[in-house]
Amino acid sequence: LQELAPAVDWMPFLSTVFYPVELNESEPVVVYAKEYLEQVSDLILATDKCLLNNYMIWNLVRKTSPFLDQRFQDAEEKFMEVMYGTKKTCRPRWKFCISDTDNNLGFALGAMFVKATFAEDSKQVAEEMIAEIKTAFEESLETLQWMDEETRKSAKEKADAIYNMIGYPKFIMDPKELDKVFNDYEAVPDLYFENVMQFYNFSARVTADQLRKPPNRDQWSMTPPTVNAYYSPTKNEIVFPAGILQAPFYTRASPKSLNFGGIGVVVGHELTHAFDDQGREYDKDGNLRPWWKNSSVEAFKRQTECMVEQYGNYTINGEAINGKHTLGENIADNGGLKAAYRAYQNWLKKNGDEESLPTLGLTNHQLFFVGFAQVWCSVRTPESSHEGLITDPHSPSRFRVIGTVSNSWEFAKHFACPLGSPMNPPKKCEVW
Repeated sequence: LQELAPAVDWMPFLSTVFYPVELNESEPVVVYAKEYLEQVSDLILATDKCLLNNYMIWNLVRKTSPFLDQRFQDAEEKFMEVMYGTKKTCRPRWKFCISDTDNNLGFALGAMFVKATFAEDSKQVAEEMIAEIKTAFEESLETLQWMDEETRKSAKEKADAIYNMIGYPKFIMDPKELDKVFNDYEAVPDLYFENVMQFYNFSARVTADQLRKPPNRDQWSMTPPTVNAYYSPTKNEIVFPAGILQAPFYTRASPKSLNFGGIGVVVGHELTHAFDDQGREYDKDGNLRPWWKNSSVEAFKRQTECMVEQYGNYTINGEAINGKHTLGENIADNGGLKAAYRAYQNWLKKNGDEESLPTLGLTNHQLFFVGFAQVWCSVRTPESSHEGLITDPHSPSRFRVIGTVSNSWEFAKHFACPLGSPMNPPKKCEVW
């Protein structure tokens, strides 16, 4: 590591980060992005030390200023207005307090959230939907023309091995177990800033303590109230916190079409991440190794070129989307929609047609796509959109919808889009 990136004196730095766990020179280090680390090292060596010092101080100020008094809030508000075109005061104080509590004591807060809002049958509904979408994904896998049989068999094994985590970890509902988790952290009334710093130290010690231990499959990286989901390639698991199992993604009273279009596509999205440009490099046990035949690797790259070009042609305020940077998320969006729609069709075959909602004038097939699109309704200032294009691996919300549905023959059929119209181009991109 020292030879790879000589700009950093790694041993004292990592020893401080992992204290009180002791390190030595022979400690194995996993480097995911070798070229990146080399280039960062070169950049540090080529940059003026005064600039580096300012950069580090600025990051410290940026991270800690929200926890200080009004003078710092005022300064940050001016900065936010320049950066994002919006005032921070648009966010009520209670939202900041809840968000900060969730960031630091999220599992304790999660216990309260789950007791107050989470219907236990939501977990069963989510498990059933995941099983249906896995089946649909594997059915699509069977029909892929570009993949060889050996790789296809391994891909099916990987999909079967994906571990589901839904709602919340069990320990949070046991006060004694929950106390054990936070045993070494003590918050002091009236010392907010100090409490935050103490929590950073506590969190670092918990992380350091995991060194050299086998990965814990039941460890969550998101708290129960979080409205999000994720796929972990090193554990080959998909995680859906309680927070996302609610409107607009899912409600018990909604037609199946809306639920499959909402939470169903999210499930399909996370499942497809196991096979995107990065996830596909990990095997069913979460090991980073080449398990694809070379012919399928080349074919996969050819399939993805279409998507890189498609999304690279979209613009926001005259600024183009980076098709390569957003490729993994675009693959997951497209694969997720396809798997969820197929799962909905399978559900209809088993259970028969649903009743249509009155007065809307939409079929249930159309409602599926409306449910998907509504999830991504959003408003952003030009400044925020610009920052998103540079830093966000997702495409802007508008094109997460337009890009995905314009690749769907089913969408074009159910909305009667003429072939060659913007929403039904003759050339469609498909990876999974």
